[in-house]
Amino acid sequence: MRELNTLGYDIKSVELGQIILDEKKSIQNSKLEKELKKHGFEIIQEETKVLIEEMKIVLIKKIENQDDANISSFLTKTFNKSYSALSKVFSKTEGMTIEKYEINLKIEKVKELIQLGQLNFSEIAYTLNYNNSGHLAKQFKNVTGMSMTEFKNLQKWNRKSLDQIV
Repeated sequence: MRELNTLGYDIKSVELGQIILDEKKSIQNSKLEKELKKHGFEIIQEETKVLIEEMKIVLIKKIENQDDANISSFLTKTFNKSYSALSKVFSKTEGMTIEKYEINLKIEKVKELIQLGQLNFSEIAYTLNYNNSGHLAKQFKNVTGMSMTEFKNLQKWNRKSLDQIV
């Protein structure tokens, strides 16, 4: 993001749709906001929205790292807040439960793994910490309206990017 450097901002990191700037420079919101929008980013200043975005990033990383930790204890430990409070904020803001969001993330990951073609359905279920492939198959069908085999045979890789899931 050379454009931000041109505006005088030092970028600390860019990860999963999140840009962290060096806080030493005062932020000129209008110029920065315009530049970020060109690249599909937005400035999030409301504390609740920041928390939701951080929760989404943590959940995406949890799926990517194949972490099988219980979601409520995982989030409670990560954010040092009660799961009940986190869950209420997430549901109110996003219109779905954290559990439903995690399922949607997993289904998109399943689509990716099917597309790669390196694992069979049982291996995909194991990779994503499902107790059995039948449970995964049922969830996949409930979310997508088709079986994993139908999805594989379609070869129409209709996938959402992980930051677009809600």
